[in-house]
Amino acid sequence: MEFRLLGPFQACHEGAEVAVGSRRQERCLLAVLLLGAGRVVGTARLIDLLWHGAPPAGARGTVHTYIARLRARLGPYGLFVHTRHDGYTIDPDGHAVDAWEFVDLIEQASAAGDPDERVRLLDRALSLWRGPLLADVIDDPLRGRLGGRYAELRLAALEQRAEARLAMGLHDRVLADLAPVVDEFATRERLVGARMTALYRAGRRAEALEVYRHTRKLLVAELGIDPGPELATLHDRVLRADPRLDRPSAPVYAVRVGEEWLPWNTGGHPALEFCNTYAGWGRVGQAGADWLRRYETLAVWAGHLDLLDDRLVRGLRRRARERPDRAAEALARARVFRRDLYACLTDPHDARAFDAVAAVAREAAGSAVFARGEDGLGRWRLSDEAGLRAPLYATARSAAELLADPRRFTIRSCPDEHCGWLFADPSGRRRWCSLATCGNRCRT
Repeated sequence: MEFRLLGPFQACHEGAEVAVGSRRQERCLLAVLLLGAGRVVGTARLIDLLWHGAPPAGARGTVHTYIARLRARLGPYGLFVHTRHDGYTIDPDGHAVDAWEFVDLIEQASAAGDPDERVRLLDRALSLWRGPLLADVIDDPLRGRLGGRYAELRLAALEQRAEARLAMGLHDRVLADLAPVVDEFATRERLVGARMTALYRAGRRAEALEVYRHTRKLLVAELGIDPGPELATLHDRVLRADPRLDRPSAPVYAVRVGEEWLPWNTGGHPALEFCNTYAGWGRVGQAGADWLRRYETLAVWAGHLDLLDDRLVRGLRRRARERPDRAAEALARARVFRRDLYACLTDPHDARAFDAVAAVAREAAGSAVFARGEDGLGRWRLSDEAGLRAPLYATARSAAELLADPRRFTIRSCPDEHCGWLFADPSGRRRWCSLATCGNRCRT
């Protein structure tokens, strides 16, 4: 079954609405169990919630009656209410609740480093919001007890999406997104700041200043406070027409290729550059260090390093949009390969990592064909069977060539914890990478 709690209560099975609970309190009880799915909700808590702390004498018996009715209605759909000590629980397996998905998507978005991926996840989350939690079932006081978390998560999602779109240079989209909620969240300073920035970038500086004045007036009148330091600083920058407000800041040590940010080339070999998408932007292994956030970034990177031709890259990006599930699988495999290759190149004695890299290289070799090019010369290329795995296979072939070359023993890793880039050092004398952004800390 599918339950929709963010807005009016709805229960569906295979797309058709199912009548669950003839009374509002029954639907409320079911919603409480769904929100706490997998956990036991005590009878005392259910009574407290259903009757706002002032239950009638027969409240416990009424709860038992409601549970019996819900079991009769939900059982045929494979959803069961279990008794556990002095309480009840619902097994969520095989069923969907929009509130669960809402929280999960926002958590994923918070962990996503790529603004485009973050916006995609937040768009999905916010599309689930049809209104306040259980809009037709509970009143505002009870909603505050049950749904305060969801309302706050919605605000956080709106803020994160606005800031991510500003980072992508999409200020017009920010203005469109925020237009419906301007009055609802007029004193939410992060949203106000995002709107002011978007207005400024749209050439509407006077309106941005007016938004600040209006917000300050509301904060003073309703809360007796002035705007916080971040919003006040933004106001000052708008007043001064600070040129840094004109465009989003770029990632450090990056080059823009098409619509993607890629790290600078520093390693001198495609296999090293692939590993360097795992380092140099924070600490190795942490989320901030990962430049390959989307499949499209992986495909563009492979074209930028001449591992794939532009025509193939365009086709891969189109197919990724058509089959996002396959693209996500290919990207996940590429990340695992990158981790193993990084380990293999930094520790020549790591047999496990070498075997893992070799297995993908053999798979790539099996997907290669020898064909005549337009210049009359023969060359190896990937067959169409490679599909969305083409960037991975092209990288694996390059990695295999490096691992078969004695030059692999000249590879060094920048020891600075904020760097970690790999580079070739035939002299064996340097302890810092060719990027030299952390040279003062690494040189000895």
